[in-house]
Amino acid sequence: MRIVGVTNRLLCGGENGFLAQVKKIAVSGIDAFVLREKDLSLGRYEDLARKVLDICRPGNVELILHTQVEAAIDLNAKSIQLPWAVFKTGAFISADLARLRDRGIAFGVSVHSAEEAAEAERSGAAWLIAGHVFVTDCKKGLEPRGLEFIGSVCRAVKIPVYAIGGISEYTIAGVEKCGTEGVCIMSSLMESPDPPALIAGLRSRLGAACFPNPCAGQGSGLKEGA
Repeated sequence: MRIVGVTNRLLCGGENGFLAQVKKIAVSGIDAFVLREKDLSLGRYEDLARKVLDICRPGNVELILHTQVEAAIDLNAKSIQLPWAVFKTGAFISADLARLRDRGIAFGVSVHSAEEAAEAERSGAAWLIAGHVFVTDCKKGLEPRGLEFIGSVCRAVKIPVYAIGGISEYTIAGVEKCGTEGVCIMSSLMESPDPPALIAGLRSRLGAACFPNPCAGQGSGLKEGA
């Protein structure tokens, strides 16, 4: 099961603190980063992406860009994550989708229902991030969608699904049993004083007992080996 970090430099006291935290995370055993810094201009985003790439490259940690299609093209990125609202814009459907395909840049989509998941898959998404599953400070006041939701998304598609929202040592086994390929974590990772210990703790819970099976009785769509 893959563990993917989602960045938020504002939780690290600015760029210097953020880059210092990224260095810790890059050697923590994490599989990939999504560079989600939505407030930055294209130029500032590209500058930051280059710095993060330099940190990630030695440990072979995958860097997935976010939203900025131009940055993905300029930096010859391998992959990009798209919010649902960006994915659904006319400009993306008519032009950006073809540009990504022409350059061999894979894209994932953030989804919030099984119907959105199926639509994204039909349009060529290589993976999905689905949430938010559990209560999380990132979505204060919003009702979590729960394990039944993440199970329905996994059954609706054949591409990998990553759960996001409230992922911890106490919740990771549940989403694993629903058939997810992996999980995404943001706040706990960005604020952790010891990212290697955090990641080790999450991995220690994979395959742990979770009774009853949170997705039992919901069909036979669980993915093998997830």
